[in-house]
Amino acid sequence: MNDRIEGDLISINKSLRPLSWLYGLVVGCRNMLFEMGILKSRSFTVPVISVGNITVGGTGKTPHVEYLIRLLKDKAKVAVLSRGYKRKSHGFVLAGKETTMRDIGDEPFQMLQKFPDITVAVDKKRTRGIDKLTSGNYVDGIDVVLLDDAFQHRYVKPGINILLVDYHRLVIYDELLPSGRLREPVKGKDRADIVIITKCPTDLKPMEFRVITKAMGLYPYQQLYFSTHEYEAPRPVFPETAKPDKLAGLTDLKGKNILLLTGIASPEQMLKDLQAYTDKITPLTFGDHHHFKQKDVERINEAFAALPSPKVIITTEKDACRLTVAEGLSDDVRQALYVLPIHVKILQDQEEQFHQRIIKYVRKNTRNSVMAKGKDDHLPNYSNSAGNRPRTISFRNN
Repeated sequence: MNDRIEGDLISINKSLRPLSWLYGLVVGCRNMLFEMGILKSRSFTVPVISVGNITVGGTGKTPHVEYLIRLLKDKAKVAVLSRGYKRKSHGFVLAGKETTMRDIGDEPFQMLQKFPDITVAVDKKRTRGIDKLTSGNYVDGIDVVLLDDAFQHRYVKPGINILLVDYHRLVIYDELLPSGRLREPVKGKDRADIVIITKCPTDLKPMEFRVITKAMGLYPYQQLYFSTHEYEAPRPVFPETAKPDKLAGLTDLKGKNILLLTGIASPEQMLKDLQAYTDKITPLTFGDHHHFKQKDVERINEAFAALPSPKVIITTEKDACRLTVAEGLSDDVRQALYVLPIHVKILQDQEEQFHQRIIKYVRKNTRNSVMAKGKDDHLPNYSNSAGNRPRTISFRNN
């Protein structure tokens, strides 16, 4: 039996609770071993900021890591280290100009494409990955490491641990796998230095902020922020074959039939957002990180061909990375396929406070005299970041 909590996207399967109890026992024992010091967490001399969650599925990790990249990339040499989920390679891989999506996974590849001047690497063993990034043997002068999806990777002790919680799936109302979607008990949130409630409606009322703040039950040492996703203008996935009448903005979707093509964990919010522009939406949904095979491509071609004109295909940045290497997409699909980029915005006028928390952590751990004295503080529009251990950081001039 599935019980959907009213006003939420949480679904609880009560019949699986005995398995959740066993799962919780295993996870609880592992956490206890770390807390007792039997399993060791390592600190590093380089500032390390971890971004992750305690749920299965999308909470917006990649957009928030990109937010941190935008904040730091003009001031420091940034490295992003990810597990590289569903990649075809093994061990440590440092991305380069010839790196493909299959080498490092869709999310790291997306960040590499958007930010070619930063360092992107993947390694399932994050401690090994950080050691290699900071050894000087692969890349010189890394100033800060951003860990993507590493909240459960407790072998690393980050300087700042950022926990993301989906507004539509608040962890305080969820349950452990497999009856719910929690990777570990709710008390795992206590390890976070910063908690961000993601995917919030832009018109969230002050009372809702207060209710959620109280319900989350955070400790005084933890800071709580709220963020939302904002959409940029759609852009063609295959610009060389796109039709001349390109979409200039979301308002151009009005009157068009949309095939919403997604392979992400939580496409519900994107569907809801697009419904503000048109109700002619046909969802075509695949599993998270889905690699599109021949039968999937045929399904996409057929679904698009069945739609009446005018029509367009909208997909996510993560899916676009995988679709660009999918073989067999029809000419019509390639011409009408658009990606909808997103970026993060911190709500409640707390953006500057969040920026300063990250900058202060980095500044505190650098021996660079200019940065340590608080100079060169011009921050870009989208920011986020953290850390806190002594180390020399050669911050570059803006």
